[in-house]
Amino acid sequence: MISSIRRFIASESAGGVVLALAAVVALIVSNSSLGPLYRQFIELRGELRIANDWLVLSKPLLLWVNDLWMAVFFFVVGLEIKREVLAGELASVKQASLPAAAALGGMVGPALIYVALNHADAVALRGWAIPTATDIAFALGILMLLGSRVPVSLKVFLTAVAIIDDLGAIVVIALFYTAQLSPVMLLAAAGGGVLLFLLNRARVMHIGPYVVIGLVIWVCVLKSGIHATLAGVVTAMAIPLKDGQGGSPLETAEHALHPWVAFAVLPMFAFVNAGVDLQGVSPGTFAQGIPLGIAFGLVLGKAIGVFGASWLLIRFSGASLPAQSSTRQFFGVCVLCGIGFTMSLFLGGLAFAGQDGAFETQVKLGVLGGSLVAGLLGVALLLGARPASPR
Repeated sequence: MISSIRRFIASESAGGVVLALAAVVALIVSNSSLGPLYRQFIELRGELRIANDWLVLSKPLLLWVNDLWMAVFFFVVGLEIKREVLAGELASVKQASLPAAAALGGMVGPALIYVALNHADAVALRGWAIPTATDIAFALGILMLLGSRVPVSLKVFLTAVAIIDDLGAIVVIALFYTAQLSPVMLLAAAGGGVLLFLLNRARVMHIGPYVVIGLVIWVCVLKSGIHATLAGVVTAMAIPLKDGQGGSPLETAEHALHPWVAFAVLPMFAFVNAGVDLQGVSPGTFAQGIPLGIAFGLVLGKAIGVFGASWLLIRFSGASLPAQSSTRQFFGVCVLCGIGFTMSLFLGGLAFAGQDGAFETQVKLGVLGGSLVAGLLGVALLLGARPASPR
């Protein structure tokens, strides 16, 4: 189990560096003479036609990445959640209690700050969930760059918090960011889910049949009004953890897909989503409710929520800090949870879909600014923290 966690952390941290580079390149390109080409690139249309136009999917590259590529990301997230719940850091109430409380506080705190700053604007309120997310690739990447200054237990804690945070984001997307629903397509997707369950019960260990049915579910969910990426989670939950012969189809799929997600899916998502055209952006733009709510939610809300919920649990339930970590180190990691980047941008796209382009700019400014400040503050705290006293 420990070796699995180490491989996961190593992959996520390296991917975080590539993710950061992709975002920086997108910002530079979108504000250079190549800006028009960048916008043409993300608007390139791709079509999928099946059975003499019985099914036609026509989308710009931006939506293919956000709807299909990110379904692969959510598939891996689903695998991680299932593994941790069945045989990992979330397998018992005692193990899961601290990261679960931290993740819950880390969602409530930012949401309250965002709502407080945007309560008078009904449209802006749709973005309340944007600052509730944590980008595990960026956050773990920073922790790995700090090396032995941060104990392994805190890296495991951050991983568990981010996984539970992703589960919370999945619930939020399903409940709050769905369009008008198509009962027929929902029933078809549910039928696909039943088939996945039957495959699992029949102890089918090959991944292929699950993926084929998962693709059908993806199309049905896409047409149902629920965001298509949730099909990835549903498919992941059906993958068997053990094959009865010492192998793990789930871990095999997870390890095979991690490099693709870390070095292709997420960097492409960052590149097509992080390009903010700063032309016409003024200091007053940053002072608007949406970017302020997102930035303060990520920087203050996450730190207060994650640390506050953890402190309450430690104070009143007898839980303890992760091994060999000091309070300041722990708080530094809580601040790093405010790096929302990937999932925050994703939620922002859902929250203001169909709205004026100004909303998109405000979301990106808030997410990029808040994530940057949270990252710098977290690093400063961890660099200045003394190692924990022996306990």
